[in-house]
Amino acid sequence: MEMDVEAYLRRRYESQIVDIETVEKEDLDLKNHLSGLRKSYLKLSFDTVQQLMSVKSDLLHVVERNKSKSDATEAYELILSGKREQRPQDFLDCIVDLREYDVPYHVRFAIDNGKFYLLLISSNDVMLERRTDLLQRAEVHVCAFDIETTKLPLKFPDPEYDLIMMISYMVDGQGYLIINRECVGDDIEDLEYTPKPEFEGFFKVTNVKNEVELLKKWFAHMQEVKPGIYVTYNGDYFDWPFLERRAAHHGYKLSDEVGFQCDKNQGECRAKFACHLDCFAWVKRDSYLPQGSQGLKAVTKAKLGYDPLEVNPEDMVRFAMEKPQMMASYSVSDAVATYFLYMTYVHPFIFSLATIIPMPPDEVLRKGSGTLCEMLLMVQAYKANVICPNKHQSDPEKFYNNRLLESETYIGGHVECLESGVFRSDLPTSFKLDPSAYEQLINNLDRDLQYAIRVEGKMDLDTVSNYDEVKNAIFEKLVRLRDEPIREECPLIYHLDVAAMYPNIILTNRLQILLEWTLYTYLITLFHLITWDGEEEGRRVLEGWGI
Repeated sequence: MEMDVEAYLRRRYESQIVDIETVEKEDLDLKNHLSGLRKSYLKLSFDTVQQLMSVKSDLLHVVERNKSKSDATEAYELILSGKREQRPQDFLDCIVDLREYDVPYHVRFAIDNGKFYLLLISSNDVMLERRTDLLQRAEVHVCAFDIETTKLPLKFPDPEYDLIMMISYMVDGQGYLIINRECVGDDIEDLEYTPKPEFEGFFKVTNVKNEVELLKKWFAHMQEVKPGIYVTYNGDYFDWPFLERRAAHHGYKLSDEVGFQCDKNQGECRAKFACHLDCFAWVKRDSYLPQGSQGLKAVTKAKLGYDPLEVNPEDMVRFAMEKPQMMASYSVSDAVATYFLYMTYVHPFIFSLATIIPMPPDEVLRKGSGTLCEMLLMVQAYKANVICPNKHQSDPEKFYNNRLLESETYIGGHVECLESGVFRSDLPTSFKLDPSAYEQLINNLDRDLQYAIRVEGKMDLDTVSNYDEVKNAIFEKLVRLRDEPIREECPLIYHLDVAAMYPNIILTNRLQILLEWTLYTYLITLFHLITWDGEEEGRRVLEGWGI
């Protein structure tokens, strides 16, 4: 049947499909996949993403129709005959599932290849040569920048009419500051801002007469040094959009000057040839700082260990004219904090992840931890020849008498709350204990203590000198609890916040839950092995596992 479907697809999509290959893959949806059984798939290859999307949109409708038809047919045939009989089918009826069609092209390429290449471009051809000698990433130029702007009192800066006062930036540890004399009261000399010995900041200052000259100077310097990584703090939201709008106001296009373009739909600013890594994205996802402590000043204090310069936003415009040296120091302090925050935490973290996750650094920084975990699983699935399952999709909305159903559950269900109220450790609480439980603890006291010493403490029992003393103390407490089950005492308050265990899917805290789920799945799989392949086949697999 695979050959017939392959021939049909080749005829129907002759101009779009480049190649069709039959591959054997492990499918985790099979109940007995652990027995070594594999499933045949047709692997479709395309020249362009547009061709893939066109064929996918056609075949998705076919798959949805066939699944609904299969469910209905199976239900009726089981009722009528007690078993399902194989019937002649149309070629399209044989297409029952699509897999891995939603993997982005750059991710697919990275998973399938995952190597460094030397790119050679000539007037006639483009050549890719694999570099087996390259094992580490290249170190590129890093530019961290920050802008200071004018603003109206009690309002946020508006790029329609507010001006850029200063641009402070660091390129590979060397600082630069461009001053717009329209807004700054005096020329600024070269300065140094070194909050800690390990965070040196020597800045070369350039004074220009207006905002146009400021932008031209910065654009020219970026074209000269060609940074591979641009670093900002909340630059996706403020710095890049403000620069783009002010450049457009003066007749310049940001994408033509430095290659970056702001995507208002995604809320990101990216370029094809360079990375933009916004440290604020790292702070929100990976720093575990509380919501109110995610500003640059608070992050600098918490992560870099020094108190940065601070100026009230309402005083900045006035200080630029009255205290220009102070405002210059404040501006470069933000650039220093952004640069060293990135180099200390973000750079090694993101690029280390990018070596094992098949995504560019921009996406590794901005994507959720669930997506990153999914990408890691896809890499391992490719190595293990496992077909990736499709993403879970919630059921479509359901209606009854043309009214949307909020839920189809029974009415009146609730979560049982054993006791509500405010609990404190200094207020006595009534307890009703189970004497049989304490009797069981008393009977197993020696076993539990020896387990704690030998297994958890990894010590010999002979080295414990006060074993009997500790045992008797615990025994007496357990006896009192057993003999007086109804008591009133000050409780010990334990707060177990289950939601707090899952702030990040990569956290170690979740491994325990994953292990429990894996054990559950493992036991269910054993059941399917015995029931699906028969007792003899199931026993053969279990013996192979040493069970």
